[in-house]
Amino acid sequence: MLWSDMERFGRILDPWREFERMSRAFSRGASPSAVEFPAVNIWVSGDDALVTAEIPGVAPDSIDISVIGNSLTLRGSRQPEPLGEGEAYHRRERWQGEFAKTVDLPFAIDAAKVEASSSRGILRVKLPRAEADKPKKIAVKSA
Repeated sequence: MLWSDMERFGRILDPWREFERMSRAFSRGASPSAVEFPAVNIWVSGDDALVTAEIPGVAPDSIDISVIGNSLTLRGSRQPEPLGEGEAYHRRERWQGEFAKTVDLPFAIDAAKVEASSSRGILRVKLPRAEADKPKKIAVKSA
């Protein structure tokens, strides 16, 4: 019996494995969803949060950053590379188009003090914690 026959037999016995294989194969051909692009990391301290996002090929002036409460939304677009006369793609894997991603932070943000910068395809967004959301120390008075 050939190995491929054994694989087919195994798929019959494990339909979930076959479903996962088909799901992975299908998702390879799909464009990135809002959940996947851009990839982000979030660091949190007592007074602020730092969000970094990978945005290669995205012009900084095409990025829209908005903050509402404790949610940060990144929107933008990556334009296709122009082809010269007589050129055609041989292989095209890089995603292009519009994206939007919203991430929730563990505290409310002071939107007036948010700072953003971009360098070498990495977006850095510093998000200061709102004063009203910072913990307050309460003094205990003796009676």
